[in-house]
Amino acid sequence: MKNHVLRPLYVVIGMIVLVLIIRVFVVPKSFGIHERGYMYGWYNKADENYWKEFKVKYRGKDYCKDCHSDKVESIDKTPHAIIQCENCHGPAIDHPENPAKLTIDKGRGQCLRCHSYLPYPTSDRANIRGIDPDNHNPGIECVTCHNPHKPSLEGLR
Repeated sequence: MKNHVLRPLYVVIGMIVLVLIIRVFVVPKSFGIHERGYMYGWYNKADENYWKEFKVKYRGKDYCKDCHSDKVESIDKTPHAIIQCENCHGPAIDHPENPAKLTIDKGRGQCLRCHSYLPYPTSDRANIRGIDPDNHNPGIECVTCHNPHKPSLEGLR
């Protein structure tokens, strides 16, 4: 082979060897060692206890429905059914123990994340009813007039 082919080949082989050598020093010994003999996993076996004790920040709608079944049933009949409660009410990491009630962000920005008028014809985003925030009741929180748990025309307060 000619020199112009061999030089890049040597560079690539050298880089592969370098990566394999660095890997020995960087990757922990317990990474990918499992009981079933499977050698290359996606986590460090030594970190299992850390993840068992890790507090889950977001709990999902199923966690909320035990105490707030009326709200969950109400919202499940609306287009907002696909939205998790914590998207608007914040993470339920310590709820209900602390705080007894979650802090709710009632600012316009919360609703405008989805309801600003953005016409994207190639996605479902165009199907979400949008508003022009500069002309539609500027300076007033959306929840003053609209009930997010009943987001239809009947949901007007």
